[in-house]
Amino acid sequence: MAALVRPREGRMIGGVCAALAQRFGTSATTMRVIFVVSCLLPGPQFLLYLALWVFLPGEKRNATTAW
Repeated sequence: MAALVRPREGRMIGGVCAALAQRFGTSATTMRVIFVVSCLLPGPQFLLYLALWVFLPGEKRNATTAW
């Protein structure tokens, strides 16, 4: 399984759904749909999303030379 980091590519707002999609081997769109549907249920889904946005590290940039 891949590490849980917010990717630079394919992120919409915070990259949380894209990170979870990479981790569990599914598409980011599927993970976003699951999140939106789960928001219809009672619970702290939105707060969990914000916490993951704050605490998940971002993907490191590759150090490449411009020449």
